[in-house]
Amino acid sequence: MDSGRNPRVAIISDSSLQRLALAHAVKGHGYELVMNVPPERLDAKTLAQVVPDVWLVDMQEEDDDLLDKLLSQEAPILFGVETAPVQGTRAYPRWERRVFIKLHEVIGQPVISENLDTLEKGTVKQIKAPVRLTLPAEILQRKQSNKLEFVCVLAASLGGPAAVKEFLDYLPGGLPVAFLLAQHIDVRMQESLTRVLVRHNHIPCRMAGHGEALKHGELLIAPVESEIDFSADGQVISRDMPWDGPYSPSIDQVLANISRRFGKRSIAIIFSGMGGDGSISGPMMVDAGGIIWAQDSESCACSSQPDSMRATGCVTFSGKPLELAQKLVNYINTGLHTAA
Repeated sequence: MDSGRNPRVAIISDSSLQRLALAHAVKGHGYELVMNVPPERLDAKTLAQVVPDVWLVDMQEEDDDLLDKLLSQEAPILFGVETAPVQGTRAYPRWERRVFIKLHEVIGQPVISENLDTLEKGTVKQIKAPVRLTLPAEILQRKQSNKLEFVCVLAASLGGPAAVKEFLDYLPGGLPVAFLLAQHIDVRMQESLTRVLVRHNHIPCRMAGHGEALKHGELLIAPVESEIDFSADGQVISRDMPWDGPYSPSIDQVLANISRRFGKRSIAIIFSGMGGDGSISGPMMVDAGGIIWAQDSESCACSSQPDSMRATGCVTFSGKPLELAQKLVNYINTGLHTAA
């Protein structure tokens, strides 16, 4: 397979609902869907029109004739895909993840290119009114504390850096919340993120290495290479082991670790991205008392990731980066007032 292009997937199933679910999983994770048909439509002419990298086959009844046709092709065949649960149930993201893992094992990662050069050089379209939001007087007059008040996970994939940067640019200084970014990205681009995201807002930003700590007004970036957890006071604990699952860093694992440690002080904002990473642990964060918001589909470069989280029913607010920033300021202010 040519590494310069996206892997191509052809779906064959005798169930229309299964074809719909598989197509959603394939396209949502960034692969190219070149065919999605019932077996009776797979004739010689149709076979000659497509050259997939894998056949994804799900049949309720055996079809020897179909198998003979596919075996005459060069592409591998994936059988045994489970029937998709109802979308919106907690079982659905797990099913979708298993489909992705099967594809990943056979044809590798989809081609996802994240260009940070334009963000670093400032050549992207600038925000029309790059004025920071005002810090509420109640927070401004409040005595500062070293105790972690809130921890906010910023989860992103394709198109995420631009959206996250815009969000951060709007935030006022002095907000008592620590930020952790879980961004799907090539390991070679991690250091660039620490410069790009704070180019105009000057928020302290660094990689979340062992012994680093979550601090108010600062941003840690979860490493691609190894899983991290946190102590009760917010210190980073490196597990010296790969992230569980096909994504690095795993947004699901980050949300699970944060919600387990910080409970109702946890916030997650799901930005632009491919796939549905985070949708398994999202309900767990809400069960622990945390809250989840998401970037709206209209402003996303790719809305698969926030859409997947919305499908779980966990998202209580959707908006553009500016609206999400305003929501966070108001939420923190209300939360501190209620606690007081």
